[in-house]
Amino acid sequence: MAGKAFRFGVVAAAGEGGAKWRETALRAEALGYSTLLSPDNLNLPTPTAALAAAAAVTTELRVGSFVLASPLRTARAAAWEAHSLTAVTEGRFELGLGTGLPSMRQQAGELGLPYGSGQERLDSISETVDHVRRLDGDAHTPVMIAAGGPKARALAAKKADIVTLAGGPLTTREETAGHLSEIRAEAGSRDLEFAMNIWVVGERVPPWIRGFLGVDAETLIEHDSLAMLRGGADAMADELERRRDELGISYFSVNGAFIEEFAPLVARLTGK
Repeated sequence: MAGKAFRFGVVAAAGEGGAKWRETALRAEALGYSTLLSPDNLNLPTPTAALAAAAAVTTELRVGSFVLASPLRTARAAAWEAHSLTAVTEGRFELGLGTGLPSMRQQAGELGLPYGSGQERLDSISETVDHVRRLDGDAHTPVMIAAGGPKARALAAKKADIVTLAGGPLTTREETAGHLSEIRAEAGSRDLEFAMNIWVVGERVPPWIRGFLGVDAETLIEHDSLAMLRGGADAMADELERRRDELGISYFSVNGAFIEEFAPLVARLTGK
């Protein structure tokens, strides 16, 4: 399967303070990562502020939300923040959008917003993209949509520039291939970039990642999980090339806990 050139992002949060966050941004740029991505959660600094700070201390590093949760903002507010970042970073911002986790119901309530049904949250994503396109004018904010179910995949096929599948850690290669084929068929002639987040590099799963994923290293290995990348440098590079060849995925993000471990692959494969 023909694929785009490799590029890589690192997912990190600005929860340890501004100085540490700026160091992370500078380190990501120095190591050759394409993008610094920030999660969205009411218990963390808002990603739009964090990403503006990261862009201010770097020169080429792109910044992106991973992903703005639709229950935490109105569609118009999300588009306002996104277009503002595109403007102040001079086009280095990528807007990631998703429907949010069930745990965000309480967070939405704290903001005085409805959590909404699944369809309402998808509609909010669609409206956000429309608002961004209107605000952008001659600019173009790349939009990533985290697509889980069939309706989200259909929306991503129609409106996203980048699609990342929001499946569970034990989703099989065959299931992933089927979902991606479905998106391509829906997208028609639209040229999409496909992305994947790698939660674990190696065979050690940090406790907080294990808690989030709900599975341990042994289970990930047993199921040949795509959430994990393991082996030596050659084996890991071969696996990434396999995922591009078989699935068409070329944009890989890695958890910030593994920014250094993953860096040799960034140097080896970026742009190839």
